[in-house]
Amino acid sequence: MADSTYSYSYVDNKNEDGNRGESQPPRRVRKPHPVRNTLLVLAVLALLAVCDMACVVTNEDEYTLIKRFGKIERVVSESGLTFKIPFIETEIKLDREVLLYDLRESDVITLDKKTMVADSYVLWRIVKPRLYMQTLNSRSEAESRINTIVYNSLKNVISSMNQLDVISGRGGVLDAAIMENIGDALSRYGIELVSVETKHLDLPDDNKNAVYERMISERNNIAATFTAQGASEAKKIRNQTDNEIAIMLSQAEAEAEKTVAAGEAEYMRIISKAYADEKRSDFYTFVRALDAAKVMMQGQDKTLILPPDSPIAQIFGTIE
Repeated sequence: MADSTYSYSYVDNKNEDGNRGESQPPRRVRKPHPVRNTLLVLAVLALLAVCDMACVVTNEDEYTLIKRFGKIERVVSESGLTFKIPFIETEIKLDREVLLYDLRESDVITLDKKTMVADSYVLWRIVKPRLYMQTLNSRSEAESRINTIVYNSLKNVISSMNQLDVISGRGGVLDAAIMENIGDALSRYGIELVSVETKHLDLPDDNKNAVYERMISERNNIAATFTAQGASEAKKIRNQTDNEIAIMLSQAEAEAEKTVAAGEAEYMRIISKAYADEKRSDFYTFVRALDAAKVMMQGQDKTLILPPDSPIAQIFGTIE
């Protein structure tokens, strides 16, 4: 059977001289059919295009919504390859990851009627894509709803707190209060609010300096109070230490006097025992007389005048 993509024709067989041989019949030659081949290529391309249109690839960080005539038929939450009906069904991609929305800076008023400037951002994600598409048309509309709800909650929370409480609550207490105030207000849009974080919470420029000066004055007063309390406590400690030192010195001096008295008594006892003998006693008396004479003969005058009844004269008088 002949192939429909080819056409055939007959060609005369010729020899080397260019003349057709007498005994050689015409040869049939197969040639491609141009129109049929073009149609075949177009059909293959159309088939590939339809297959490509029928394939839907869902990534890890996205949802795929399949719509038929404007109505959501199904939601693809798992990553992978799925299929749709070309020309009848369409696909919409939604982010499944955590999204960031940065709120604009806004003025808020505290309970004590003080104006503050708040700058916050929101982390949110889509948890119910079907409900999200049914209630919101785009991400910009979702961010508009988030902005309204979060700003109203921020304003309500700060308006119920004093300025000092707002400033001291910047470490996370204020953000937790805002999250609690919002509650599940965004759940009706298929949105989950992950967290609300305060980037910047400060005073307006027009009254910032006055507030800073007042805070500095208050801190200086507190510091002066602590300094006075510390000085008073230090004085008490010094007085107590001085008293303890005086008592210890008194006890040490008394102990020293006792030790000196005991030493002198021991010294006298040893001396008495050493010179108990009469010969030793006379020698001791003689040595003491010499010491006394040495003391009296100091200076330029070396003459020593003694009365006859002087113990020193008696000692020297006995020397022969």
